[in-house]
Amino acid sequence: MSRKYFGTDGIRGRANGLITPELALKVGQAAGLVFQRGDHRHRVVIGKDTRLSGYMIEYAMVAGFTSVGMDVLLVGPMPTPAIAMLTKSMRADLGVMISASHNLFEDNGIKLFGPQGFKLSDDVEKQIEQLLDESLDRRLAQSASLGRARRIDGVHDRYIEFAKRTLPRDLSLDGLRVVVDCANGAAYKVVPEALWELGADVVPIGVEPDGFNINKECGSTSPEALSRKVREMRADIGIALDGDADRVILVDERGHIVDGDQLLAVIAQSWKEEGRLAKPGIVTTVMSNLGLERFLQGLGLQMVRTPVGDRYVLEQMLSGGYNLGGEPSGHIIMSDYSTTGDGFVAALQVLAVVQKLRRPVSEICRRFDPLPQILKNVRYRSGKPLDDAEVKSAITDGEKRLNGHGRLLIRPSGTEPVIRVMGEGDDRILVEEVVDNIVSALGHAAAA
Repeated sequence: MSRKYFGTDGIRGRANGLITPELALKVGQAAGLVFQRGDHRHRVVIGKDTRLSGYMIEYAMVAGFTSVGMDVLLVGPMPTPAIAMLTKSMRADLGVMISASHNLFEDNGIKLFGPQGFKLSDDVEKQIEQLLDESLDRRLAQSASLGRARRIDGVHDRYIEFAKRTLPRDLSLDGLRVVVDCANGAAYKVVPEALWELGADVVPIGVEPDGFNINKECGSTSPEALSRKVREMRADIGIALDGDADRVILVDERGHIVDGDQLLAVIAQSWKEEGRLAKPGIVTTVMSNLGLERFLQGLGLQMVRTPVGDRYVLEQMLSGGYNLGGEPSGHIIMSDYSTTGDGFVAALQVLAVVQKLRRPVSEICRRFDPLPQILKNVRYRSGKPLDDAEVKSAITDGEKRLNGHGRLLIRPSGTEPVIRVMGEGDDRILVEEVVDNIVSALGHAAAA
C-alpha cells in the first residue's frame, strides 16, 4: 500500500492546502482510535510551533481526539523533542507536534509519537491512513464518554530541567557568551532560559514570533544572521535551531558554520574517551561526508550509513545497539537522552566539551577537513533515466575513476521527479568531471 498522507516525517504540506481543519480532525479521530489500547482513560499531549495556522490545526485536532473519547493536554509552543519526552513522562498514549519543522510559515504538519516517545512505524501510519479514508461515524464515543481538553502549565520547566540534566551536575557554562537563534519557533522561550540557568551570558535572537516569521532568514537553514551576531557580540559560540528545534547548526567565534557531521565528530570522540559509546561506532546517512568516516576510522570507530531521514537513523541505532547518530543537516540523536533528534541537547554536549577543553570553538569543532562534495539535480518528465545504458556506463566509469578515493551517490528524490547526483573525493576537479558526465548522460536520457 503506497502512503497517501504520511511522508518521511509525519504529514506535511501547505496550510489550508493539504493540511486543512478537516484533515486535522480526521487525523485526531483516526490516531485516537488506533491508540486506544486497554480500559484506562486515554490521553494525548499536543504541542506546536509558532505558525499562524497552528491555532486552526490545534483546535481541529482537539475536536477529533475528544470525539473518540481521548482527553487532550495542550502545552502550546514547545520543541518537538520536548513533546516526545512529555508523551512518555506523562504516561500519555500519544503525542502530537504541530509543525513543518524548517519550512516557512505557509506550511504546517502533524508529527505523531507513540507512548514511549518514538515516531510511529510505517505499519502504524498505514493503519491511521486506512482510517482517514473511511467513515468513522459509527466509531465515535458515546455522549458520556467524550474527552476533555485543558491547557497545562509547568511543562516548559520540565523540559528545561531535563535538558540541564544531560550535563554533568558540576558543569557550568559560566564565562561563555552564547548567541542562540531560535528561528522565531518552538524553542523561543525554553532554550534561552535554560542556557541562562546554566550560567551562560545569553544573547537571544529569533525569539519574537509573530506567526509569520518562523525560519524566515533565521535559524539553522539561514545561519547568516547568527554568524553576524556572533562576530558583532564577540561571542564564543552561536547556536542555530530550526522551527521545531529538532536540528541544530553551530557557529564558531569567527562566524564560521559548523554542520552536523562536525558535531557528530566532536560528540563521538568525547563519548569514546569517556567510555560512553554503547558500541564502537555511530549511525549516519548516505549524505555524511567521507571525511567524517575517515576521522572515525582513525579513532577505531565504525560509521554505519542509512537512507536520508532521521527516522532511518534511529531505526538503525535501535536495531544495532548504537546510542549516537545523526545527519549533516544537524539532526543529532542521542538515545541515552531522547527518542528523537534534539538540537538543544546536542548543542549542550558540544558546550560541555568546550568547557572541558577550554579551547576556542573553531579548534574544537574542526575535527576533520571535509572532502569536496558536489551535488547536482537532474529533473525528468517520465520514465526511468537510471535504467538508460548511457547513464549506467557513465556511473560505472565514474566509480572506476574515483577508485577508492571518493564515492558516488545517485538516487531518485522521494518527493519530486528529480535524480540527485552526489560525488565526493580528494580531488575536486576529478569529482566535478565525474558528476558532470553522469548529469550529462542523465540529461540525454531524460530528453529522449
